[in-house]
Amino acid sequence: MSIIRSQQLSAVHRPHDQDEPVYRRLARLASAGVVLLAATGAGAQEVTLHRSSQAGDRLTPLPAIRFVDGAAPAAPHFKINESAQLQRMIGFGASFNEAGMISLNSLEPAAQEKVLESLFDVEKGAGFSAMKTVIGTTDFMSAGPFYTYNDTPGDVEMKNFSIARDLEPNGLVPFIKRAKQHGNFILQATMDYPPNWMLMDVKTNQDVNEKYYDALSLYYLRYLQEYQKQGITIDFLSPFNEPMGYTKIPYKKIGVLIKNHLGPLLHRSDVPTRLQLSDNIDRRTALRDFPQALDDPDVFKYIAGLAYHGYDWRQQSIRPDKEKGYLFEEFKAIAELRRRYRTLPLWMTEICHYNGGTPWAKPLPRYEFEDGDWWGQQLFSDIEAGAAGWTYWNMILDQTGGPWLVSIVHGNPENNAQQPVVIINRETKEVTYTGVYYYLAHFSKFVRPTATRIASPGQVDGVRCLAFRHADGRIVTQLLNSNRAETKVTLSWKDKTLEVTLPAVSLTTCSWQSPM
Repeated sequence: MSIIRSQQLSAVHRPHDQDEPVYRRLARLASAGVVLLAATGAGAQEVTLHRSSQAGDRLTPLPAIRFVDGAAPAAPHFKINESAQLQRMIGFGASFNEAGMISLNSLEPAAQEKVLESLFDVEKGAGFSAMKTVIGTTDFMSAGPFYTYNDTPGDVEMKNFSIARDLEPNGLVPFIKRAKQHGNFILQATMDYPPNWMLMDVKTNQDVNEKYYDALSLYYLRYLQEYQKQGITIDFLSPFNEPMGYTKIPYKKIGVLIKNHLGPLLHRSDVPTRLQLSDNIDRRTALRDFPQALDDPDVFKYIAGLAYHGYDWRQQSIRPDKEKGYLFEEFKAIAELRRRYRTLPLWMTEICHYNGGTPWAKPLPRYEFEDGDWWGQQLFSDIEAGAAGWTYWNMILDQTGGPWLVSIVHGNPENNAQQPVVIINRETKEVTYTGVYYYLAHFSKFVRPTATRIASPGQVDGVRCLAFRHADGRIVTQLLNSNRAETKVTLSWKDKTLEVTLPAVSLTTCSWQSPM
């Protein structure tokens, strides 16, 4: 599908276009960072610095530095170009699961609030702004057995629909509500499985029986409505999580569900939720699968975004290599999706280390800060390719990398330790903020929703640069140094130059005010 075709469809894309109402909510989220990001005192030439590094910095504010007049020297540098505007950002964050609430609830009340503050408060913490939640059971909905919201066979009118489990002390509703006391964020929701009775056969054919498409659409709508009653708006609904991995439904059939059933039902409803196509398991299969549905204009008109996951290392394409660094061929697939579907924001909605797929990351969970560089590389590559949002998988887990739910028939295995953003030892009550926390926090804290990525070309061995401009003229650059040694770089902006010294294995955020 070409960009021209996307533009031709813009009229039928409404009311699911990009500006109403989600981006108005995002604009309000963006305003939370004004005080935090504003340059102090000296105006456009003064630059504030924050850094996390192998040497011990952790989102550490540093003395301000200044641009100097004059062009950049011949030494390697990056050029910040405000006139070259790229994608508008959605935000950054992680995911809600029962396992996280179980771990959080093991702490004393004051310690629980401190963890939530460190994740959601934009001034005192990371300011997570784009979160994921789940519809029914996943492998980390571990406060009980496998469940859905309606396990009564044949109840197509959803008379027995209930989110009661989500309301329990370890449930998603109190988890989300408590997080909202510390900050604001948009929510994406997706589902591994519908009720078993909607499947062709839970043991032999886990595709959705087409006779239940209307019932399934009503199931989604009831979920959105029940959460609204709890004061929780689901901004984006992604019908299936990793289809063909969990529910065995191909994208062409997802398209049929959306255009003939779910899309029209939501359009007639009073919920503000937008539809995404469905979360694909990795970048290259997203490029293969998404066109099966999106190239049908009657599907495309209902879609407001594309969600994908980062598990390409299953194909051995991403791996740490001490001599060659990181290999990132699969990000070309995201760049191609961006080229084909320019009106649809791309959102990386799940990624982590896990026992079954990242043997080089064991043992799990990982405590060392240096692991963050891996996630820094992922963040930079997805954003460079065109992603507007980036959301990690488990936000909080315990010292075992769990607890996890086991349901073999639903693809939830035993020995399923994974890497979270925050580790809570339920025995010792120790809280550890992992490397991924700090690298992700540099983006969520300083690159607020609706900021626009701007061009920052340049080449410095072992160093990468991304730049963003907020609506109020604030510019934020992220400088990732993966080198094992200190590295000096220069930034050129307008007719000025800034020299920055980057410690080994570090991420440095520079922010300053540009004239409006």
